[in-house]
Amino acid sequence: MTNYENPAVVIVGAGAMGCLFGGLLAEGGLNVTLVDVWQDHVDRINRDGLKVVGFGGDRHIRMRAVPNGAEVQRADVVFFQCKATANKAAAGSVRHLFSGGETVGISFQNGMGSEDEIGGIVGPQQMLMGLTAQSAMLEEPGVVRGFADLPSYIGELQGGASERATRVASVLTRPGLKIVASEDILREKWSKLLVNIAFAGTSGTTGLTLGEVIEHPELRSVAEAAMEEAAMVAAAKGVVLDPAARTKTFDQILSGAARNNKASVLADLTAGRLTEVDYIYGTVIRYASELGISVPTMRALAALIKGCEAAAKRPAT
Repeated sequence: MTNYENPAVVIVGAGAMGCLFGGLLAEGGLNVTLVDVWQDHVDRINRDGLKVVGFGGDRHIRMRAVPNGAEVQRADVVFFQCKATANKAAAGSVRHLFSGGETVGISFQNGMGSEDEIGGIVGPQQMLMGLTAQSAMLEEPGVVRGFADLPSYIGELQGGASERATRVASVLTRPGLKIVASEDILREKWSKLLVNIAFAGTSGTTGLTLGEVIEHPELRSVAEAAMEEAAMVAAAKGVVLDPAARTKTFDQILSGAARNNKASVLADLTAGRLTEVDYIYGTVIRYASELGISVPTMRALAALIKGCEAAAKRPAT
């Protein structure tokens, strides 16, 4: 990234998190462009500005939005916050922004494997891995609700301290988006993935909130079994995760606002969209197969989600 003072930021995928991130950065004075295929959403943002409501107060933030990344001419940082199922098309639309070799791409997406997929198109050496503790909801075209001011993390895919990650984190934090450079982003990613693995299938296919899943003995047992399977795979890949931290995660969900959340898989199924099942479960299941590790609970949950996808596509009779 050549401009560490006033970087041009492009956010590919202006859903809830993309809008929240873009809004905070633009509000802090950075040049931000949102890219999203939802034309009504793009038109509303260009006409009225992005409306951010909830945490931090209601306000309109002016920024540019376009329906296709091909319309953007330059970027110093590109966030990928689209659904992982759109990775190939999204990365292809902004591949030209990486031609100089200095632009930094950061994937803030659910599951595992997006960085490799996007990097295969824009250049693996230009990608950082990211994850966030933030939470947001897109209420209507051009309107996003934020719920808190929590940190996000970025780091090099191969791990270790990085001047690049540190400088990018610093320049993005100054405008108001809290970014922490992690020396072990892969461990952070696996820790969050375990939570997604616990609830994507148990909440996504039942419609229950995360808190209700935990309080339902049979479903909690399934969620815990899925997490344990994923933790075994992570350990075999060289990432050993603390069992006590997984129990603590459940306690934190029950005692906080997250207890009322539902898995994002549910929203996709309700809307008849493809889910991110292949990124939340599929990559880990593939790792397990390669390593000879049995993961029956994850396989069952992934199959249930795929069954729900098929049912959602079935013509009404």
